[in-house]
Amino acid sequence: MSFTAAIIGRPNVGKSTLFNRLVGAKIALVDDTPGVTRDRRPGEARIGDLYFTIIDTAGLEEADPASLEGRMRAQTEAAIAEADVSLFLIDARVGVTPVDEHFADLLRRVGKPVVLIANKAEGKVGEEGVMEAYSLGFGEPVAISAEHGQGMADLFNALLPFEIRAEETDEEEGEDEVLIGPDGEEIFPEIDPAKPIKVAIVGRPNAGKSTLINTMLGEERLLTGPEAGITRDSISVDWVWRDRRINLFDTAGMRKKARVEQKLEKLSVGDALRSIRFAEVVVLMLDATMPFEKQDLQIADLVAREGRALVIALNKWDLIEDRQKAMADLREMAERLLPQVRGVPLVPLSGLTGSGIDKLMTELMKVYATWNRRVPTAALNKWLAGVLEHHPPPAVSGRRIKLRYMTQHKARPPTFVAFCSRPEALPEAYTRYLVNGLREAFDLTAVPLRLIMRKGENPYDDKDKRR
Repeated sequence: MSFTAAIIGRPNVGKSTLFNRLVGAKIALVDDTPGVTRDRRPGEARIGDLYFTIIDTAGLEEADPASLEGRMRAQTEAAIAEADVSLFLIDARVGVTPVDEHFADLLRRVGKPVVLIANKAEGKVGEEGVMEAYSLGFGEPVAISAEHGQGMADLFNALLPFEIRAEETDEEEGEDEVLIGPDGEEIFPEIDPAKPIKVAIVGRPNAGKSTLINTMLGEERLLTGPEAGITRDSISVDWVWRDRRINLFDTAGMRKKARVEQKLEKLSVGDALRSIRFAEVVVLMLDATMPFEKQDLQIADLVAREGRALVIALNKWDLIEDRQKAMADLREMAERLLPQVRGVPLVPLSGLTGSGIDKLMTELMKVYATWNRRVPTAALNKWLAGVLEHHPPPAVSGRRIKLRYMTQHKARPPTFVAFCSRPEALPEAYTRYLVNGLREAFDLTAVPLRLIMRKGENPYDDKDKRR
């Protein structure tokens, strides 16, 4: 493995801009407002042929440990402890400030390597700040412009020694891990070829998304608290559940569109929407004391329209008194309000205590398997023949519509194509009838289904017979 670098500095010195530059994509939210980044966010960085892990962090600020700013600082300190080297950013246009000096002392006390970076050094305005940076005692500063990509060659040279150290460490670790079999041959550990399942945790603000992920991981990996809207970036963390690799995405809470006015919140919601599109399974967190509000239904509908598998987590279940009656009511509401994902599992849990997490993951794996399911063409057409005999399509304008053949076009989500004599005339109600029949006959519950009607004949009919 390569090395890990954490980007450290006071608010608004360009840490997220540098992070985006190094990972080659606009992943971290960037705005002129100080303190946009709150959680620590890892990414795969590259400068030329130098590959390493980079961690974006919140701006370092002096604050009460119990406050939001104090908890943000704790996340940054955790990133410093995790990293092999800290990239200490200052704003070259402003020069060295008392806050920069304070956190330079903090980094010296930690005792890990530091690369000093003078950002925003383009033009003559930044030259004075670059010279002033020597006073921090970390040697020669690397002058860059993260926004314009200047100085990346110098940053490459400053980081190259850490790759060499990481390679040497890997060689030493590899020698310790090699096992010798009874026949004298080396035995290397098997590599699991299975890709991690991408799971996005979504919901309204303060639904307990970050708390749930922290409980899953067994550590305070994500910033949490009573304040609504703490999470801004969509943060990806790796987790293993019963030997299965899971890629968890924590997302910003999504309020009603009419209430989202500030630019920063729009960016956060946009990041959450991208996480849904890239996910394979989406866990919609509901507050069990206030379930199925309009915004919850809109998020569930968005997940279905994007074609993702869905599981609904009923958080704060420990606050519910009559649980049996509450669950019966919630199941009835889900069937009535979410027909597009009929049969979606409802899992009661407590993100704070961890109860219900195993049940959540069990249901998630079932839904993931359904989302990937393929139905044999022979079974589909046998089912279709029975449907047509029992309930044929209606006659439109005095002409009967003929359904000739059906096949599954793709999975993820299950998508079917039916060949029909007049697809444009087939009533939508009959299409829904077919979709519901597919769900019931082939156990395709809890995932969105696609049924495409096309005009054409059975491609497996003999061509001479059609002539």
